[in-house]
Amino acid sequence: MSARVAGIGTALPPQYEQQRLWDDVFRNHFGGSRIAGRMFDTAGVERRHSSTPPYELAVAAEWSTEERMRRYAERAPALGLRAVRQALAAAGTAPDEIGLLAVATCTGYGTPGTDIDLAEALPLRADARRLLVGHMGCHAAIPALGAVADYVAGHRRPAVLLCVELTSLHVQPGTRDIDQAVVHALFSDAAAAVVLRPDAERPRLRVVDVAARTDTARRGHMTWRVTDLGFRMGLSPEVPDALAEHVGPLVKDLLARHGLDRSEVAAWAVHPGGPRVLDAVAEGLDLGPTALDPSRRVLADHGNCSSATVLLVLDEILRTGPPDGPIVMLAFGPGLTLYAALLDGP
Repeated sequence: MSARVAGIGTALPPQYEQQRLWDDVFRNHFGGSRIAGRMFDTAGVERRHSSTPPYELAVAAEWSTEERMRRYAERAPALGLRAVRQALAAAGTAPDEIGLLAVATCTGYGTPGTDIDLAEALPLRADARRLLVGHMGCHAAIPALGAVADYVAGHRRPAVLLCVELTSLHVQPGTRDIDQAVVHALFSDAAAAVVLRPDAERPRLRVVDVAARTDTARRGHMTWRVTDLGFRMGLSPEVPDALAEHVGPLVKDLLARHGLDRSEVAAWAVHPGGPRVLDAVAEGLDLGPTALDPSRRVLADHGNCSSATVLLVLDEILRTGPPDGPIVMLAFGPGLTLYAALLDGP
């Protein structure tokens, strides 16, 4: 018995043009810095989503962490509920069939939290399990997908994974740091959910395997620290080079375990951490010029939505139906950590 992707759902807050966000909010935030403006121009983002409207973004840097968590608790459950309901409908699955609800997030916390809000609103059965995957960062969707797939395969009950991120709540005080200009030019809000079912007879994508690779010597290259003014990301310019070094061996080992090589992969669902990240992955895997087009489209239309983004890319790939061959998902986060998942047809 294996777990299969039965349905995907997404929910997005209002969308704003990248240029408008720069003109209305971030030009003043960064003191008119030309370097910051260049980061916004070259981020590969044309538009993105924010649950925090521009007039709030302009003062959000002054909010305490408590205030940001209050706003997360007000906004995240409704966004997540929309994504989960859409995924359940796509999977032909009723809420009372769900045996496990996993919620991945790194942008807001509280107990009782989003998982309880969804359990009540859907509603789930009283014996449904809940799992919170917290503060892992942009790569959280893949280890969470592995945990949910293991549950489905072992217990023969459907399960839901929800990734819901409100990165807009973590605008940091103005600074001349280039890494902060990069972060504020990239990140966006979104929710994405996937339903997994144990139905072996249905022609759906099977979660075959999950693999990880962590470079602890570079643990400081990507960080996500809790401060009194929200969560602050640290992002070294050396991250793309580190990913280019590790992504090839990670994918090679994952595929070799199943008698495959890179030439047999039909599609790549790669987390678009930014244009340089995608270029580094393409280099590390020796991919053709169009292989990462779905990731680049998601980056342009939605920005980097942290853990939800790789599911948005998978949804983009599946819009025209599953490709004729395996799919490899890739995401990256603090640690420095790379995660990969192998999906295949029946």
